[in-house]
Amino acid sequence: MRKLIAAINMTLDGFCDHTAVIADDEMHQHYNELLRDAGTILFGRTTYQLMESYWPSVVTNPTGNKPMDEFAVLIDNISKIVFSRTLRNVDWKNATLKKEVIKEEVVELKQQAGKDILVGSPSLIVALTHLDLIDEYQLSVQPIVLGSGLPLFKNVNDRIDLKLLKTKTFGCGAVILYYVPTNK
Repeated sequence: MRKLIAAINMTLDGFCDHTAVIADDEMHQHYNELLRDAGTILFGRTTYQLMESYWPSVVTNPTGNKPMDEFAVLIDNISKIVFSRTLRNVDWKNATLKKEVIKEEVVELKQQAGKDILVGSPSLIVALTHLDLIDEYQLSVQPIVLGSGLPLFKNVNDRIDLKLLKTKTFGCGAVILYYVPTNK
């Protein structure tokens, strides 16, 4: 069975804001490895539109930064499922649109042969957490305090016990915490 991995960057005070994170070569290389080990990525509308508005253009016009250009190719080629009630279509290569998250469909996706499944949209991480479908959390905690913004676990009201598997520290000061739910 494929693992469903929630992988996201967040600030030390728990907010998700792509403009606040450190996206240096070492971080890009880490996410390149994560994408290489995945077969599918799940997006919510906001994150999909953010990613789709930038990365395909890097594929056609590389920046010259090897880890960043490699990330662009990897995310361009991976199978993408976008969950949105408002989008009418998705144009990014290998993208499929779904109107809602249905537990049975995600379970079926996990049971298919292949590489792991990633999810990196805050609202989708919360939805899949509520459905008890996340197998592993990879939380990249950035050495930044924002004070306000979109909290990662907004609308999670019930306690979730996690077990720390390992950590990974980066030169920029970011730390990735690898957790699994204790009920798995």
